[in-house]
Amino acid sequence: MTALPQPRTEAPLSDDAAAPGGDGLPVAAPAAGRRPDRRSLALMLLFTVLGATVVLLTAGRVWARGQVSFQQTVLHVTATGSQTTGVPSALALVGLASAVAVFAVRGLGRRLLGVLLALAGAGVVGVCLTAATGSAALNRRASAAVGISSATANHVTHSAWPWAGALGGVLLFLAALLVLARGRDWPGMSSRYDAPERRRVVGPDAAAPAGPARVASGREQTPADVWKALDRGEDPTE
Repeated sequence: MTALPQPRTEAPLSDDAAAPGGDGLPVAAPAAGRRPDRRSLALMLLFTVLGATVVLLTAGRVWARGQVSFQQTVLHVTATGSQTTGVPSALALVGLASAVAVFAVRGLGRRLLGVLLALAGAGVVGVCLTAATGSAALNRRASAAVGISSATANHVTHSAWPWAGALGGVLLFLAALLVLARGRDWPGMSSRYDAPERRRVVGPDAAAPAGPARVASGREQTPADVWKALDRGEDPTE
């Protein structure tokens, strides 16, 4: 009597399992596409808007106070951030523009914008820290108050607003680091804003050639396809 072979008890392959290739070896499933990192993108926008807002706000505040004596008269002089220097405000606007332009470019262009944003943030920090301890702007205000070409302000005191402006520059710099580190994972502008490709759309009465003249689903062109091509901005007469 011949023994019957035992039935195979191998578990069936799941849909996600690797399928065997032509040489019998399993073929790895394709890796899933990288999802856009919207959390870091939102954080970058928050840092940029908050930092630029702080810098622009401090520009209208008093950064330094002092006194100048002229003909036995003591005059009190002050210098605001915009009177001290206009560089932080200009760099804050550059930072805002760079953050908006991130959506319009990819790859190398996005990294260059990150470098530009970093330079803007570092420039704001450097200028504000210099103004927080200097008195050149207050001396210019003192000279204008007494009407002479050179005057020196006395009893000079500085407020905390230059330091606040420097904090805004730090936020801009942090936003730049996010652009450089995570910018490759951020979404950009939709492809609908790109220039449409030149395609030949076959009308309903024209003879449909084989292959390229058919739509992706394998059916013939219909009048509805022609109208959809017009909606996409394509020229069906080409």
